[in-house]
Amino acid sequence: MSSNSVNSPNMKLEVVVFTVSDVERTKAFYENLGWRLDIDIAAGGYRNVHVTPPHSDTSIIFGKGVTSNDPGSVQNLVLAVDDLDAAREDLVARGVNVSEIFHYAGGPFNNAVENPRVSGRDPEGRSYFSFASFEDPDGNLWLIQEVTTRFPGRLWDSPQADVATLADLLRETAERHDSYEKTHAEHDWWNWYAPYLSARQTGNSPEEAAAAADRYMEKALPALSQ
Repeated sequence: MSSNSVNSPNMKLEVVVFTVSDVERTKAFYENLGWRLDIDIAAGGYRNVHVTPPHSDTSIIFGKGVTSNDPGSVQNLVLAVDDLDAAREDLVARGVNVSEIFHYAGGPFNNAVENPRVSGRDPEGRSYFSFASFEDPDGNLWLIQEVTTRFPGRLWDSPQADVATLADLLRETAERHDSYEKTHAEHDWWNWYAPYLSARQTGNSPEEAAAAADRYMEKALPALSQ
């Protein structure tokens, strides 16, 4: 199956659905967070409450008869914020019991290690690496993840990168290429730059992008030298 997004239909994660033990209590909890109430309909033993976090394209639905899951069974729902301190302070002011800021010992969402949560922000201050958490009345767990800068390629309809962003990416590419250039045969630098930049702009890490550029050169260099 092709992974080419150009020819794929638009698919947006719209709603996460879960069951709660007390609909009114849960509705009041999320409205207190400042979330928008979109729907509250009931018929017989069925009830559907639809709320949306501020500026989110994805909503949640809870109620009665909407899913067979047990109350409190939803874990690690993620809210992305650009200022974790401000988001946490807002929730505390609304009376929500929010954890202290933490990061994961083994990297984001890695609960496979012993004592996965480490107190305090990510020591390197990286985007995606700092969190706080809170629970709703049934114990459904929310993670607040600070995303200050998105990895390249992580926005479907991303605008053209500004000059400063391009300059920073070119600087990074030059630094990565420097170590390759010192240990490999003479070559045209743009043949290494192109696969590196392409990989970074489609969401790969610097290490993954460098490996992709190295692989490209291994295959292409004999042909390019002819």
